[in-house]
Amino acid sequence: MRRYLAILSCIIFWAILVYGVSDLPALGDPEAPANKHVAPRYVEGSYKESGVPNIVTAILANYRGYDTLGETTVIFTAGITVMVLIRRKEK
Repeated sequence: MRRYLAILSCIIFWAILVYGVSDLPALGDPEAPANKHVAPRYVEGSYKESGVPNIVTAILANYRGYDTLGETTVIFTAGITVMVLIRRKEK
């Protein structure tokens, strides 16, 4: 019974994902909301708001700073965990 419940849960989860992905715009669609509203704001306003001439650096530092900090923390923690797990103990 438990196995069937797990399989049913996976099928339901898969169906929800397929339904959600089918509503996404096509890859590279110039009419997608992100391309019409978000990207122009970053391109036009990144230098004025940050003073950084490199647009990638401006976006990472100003708009996505906390996200980048979180990703860096996760990668650092994973690296330390791997080092602790594979460390050999001397006898």
